Amino acid sequence: MVIPKALGLLLLLALQLLASVLEDERNACEGIINMGQYDSFELQDTANCFEKCRQEGSKSCHLGNLHSYWLNYELYLVENNVKPGNTSFLKALVKNISTNVTEDLYFSLTPSKVPSEVTEAEHGPPDRVRLPQSLFTSLRGSRSEVRLAITILDIGMGDVFKGPNLKPEDGSSVWNNRLVGLSLGRVPVAGLTDPVEITFSHQQQPSSMTFSCVFWDANKGDWSSKGCLTKQGPKQTVCHCDHLTFFTLLLRPILDKATVLALTRTSQAGCGASMFFLALTIGIYTALRLTRQRFKSEDAPKIHVALSVSLFLLNLAFFFSVGPGSRVSNPACWLQGALLHYFLLCTFTWMGLEAFHLYLLVIKVFNTYFGHYFLKLSLVGWGLPALVVIGTGISNSYGYFTIRDQDNRITLELCWFSETTQSARYITVHGYFLVTFLCSAMVLGLVAWKIFTLSSTTAGKEQGQSWKGVLTVLGLSSLVGMTWGLAILTPLGLPATYAFALFNSLQGVFIFCWFVVLYFPGQKSTASSSGTARLDQAHSMSQE
Repeated sequence: MVIPKALGLLLLLALQLLASVLEDERNACEGIINMGQYDSFELQDTANCFEKCRQEGSKSCHLGNLHSYWLNYELYLVENNVKPGNTSFLKALVKNISTNVTEDLYFSLTPSKVPSEVTEAEHGPPDRVRLPQSLFTSLRGSRSEVRLAITILDIGMGDVFKGPNLKPEDGSSVWNNRLVGLSLGRVPVAGLTDPVEITFSHQQQPSSMTFSCVFWDANKGDWSSKGCLTKQGPKQTVCHCDHLTFFTLLLRPILDKATVLALTRTSQAGCGASMFFLALTIGIYTALRLTRQRFKSEDAPKIHVALSVSLFLLNLAFFFSVGPGSRVSNPACWLQGALLHYFLLCTFTWMGLEAFHLYLLVIKVFNTYFGHYFLKLSLVGWGLPALVVIGTGISNSYGYFTIRDQDNRITLELCWFSETTQSARYITVHGYFLVTFLCSAMVLGLVAWKIFTLSSTTAGKEQGQSWKGVLTVLGLSSLVGMTWGLAILTPLGLPATYAFALFNSLQGVFIFCWFVVLYFPGQKSTASSSGTARLDQAHSMSQE
């Protein structure tokens, strides 16, 4: 009786082992068991891996095989005369196209519907693809028609088609987890002079992220943008690509962690140096005002110091915003954001007033008397920003603003405009700055023209006027805020961004150097010889 029981136990273990082996063999996420099989069962069985194959999930997933399975599906559709099965995760269209077409072809890519041919004149659908006529006519010599397959594939939240550098937990992501596949089977299509045009509709992306058009590079097993051009709009992004394969949009962080940290440290170092020299500027002016009578009546040094004060307070507010510390309460964050906004607008305003004063001194010259001149400038310089901030605060625009890195971790968090009120930032910061910057640039251009015109007429009387004129213009540019104009160049890449962060944060150092050259007692002769003293030491336009 013992032997039969032992045999029964061994048989039971053998059956369990066989069941385990059969289960392993039926593991569709290995990408082997269903390879080349595209009936409805195999499609659904393999599509289940979109959710099963996660970074922390099953080790039995073979992403390379799964990628090949879906890439070969379009080849299967083209080479086999079968009607594609359309499911919740897959929509496909197969159509014979004549190589004698006389116009571009358009197809709808609405995610919830099967792709269908549309006309160019139709308004919408917002998602569609344009296949150029030249794509088909270039094949006219070898065949009379080609078979086109278009697929829309929902890849879910797992790791399939995410690539080694694009994990679900990253800030980066595949937009809506949706791919668009275009194929002519084994007909090679690459290097198109008239590219394929794919339009993806979307809502406005977060301010710290950007869209990019990419295709799946089967050789690398990752997404690539080679041969694709991205044209981004507020509600849609258009991809122009010179070949056919699987395409999508990637949502990427604008700045990665290392870049944000480097820019922050650069700005902090520059702002620290600026604060030190701005404090020296204010101290020197206070000492000169106590010892030299003319500093009590002249307006130019007062304007310089007002700009220095506003810039010092702006740098101080910036340090509090980006410095280490625990997360503050919402009311405290609201106040920090409002103060940072106010001192930033004060800085812009005083730079504009520097340009206005320069215009009166150098360009207008005559009939420029204003009663209580500096008092009126102060009302504008400190009062106008206050009105803007009050209006912005009433609309409850201030709050936490965050920049995330590629690992979706917060790289920079500061109290500024909240993520949902960026339109207010564009109007009250970008628009405000643009107006003051353009006015200041025009005045600086006129002053530079005056200086160099004067230099050309006196070239025989005094040597070195040209380079002195250049130094004068550079000094004046620091007062009217030309370093802020480097922000316009930041879309050109990281070098321009670093240049903006460095030179703009050092504005206080430049103002100190200018102030010392003009007003420090031992430098009077130098300033006079350079021609700059005449610009800043003109007679006062006010009687206080």
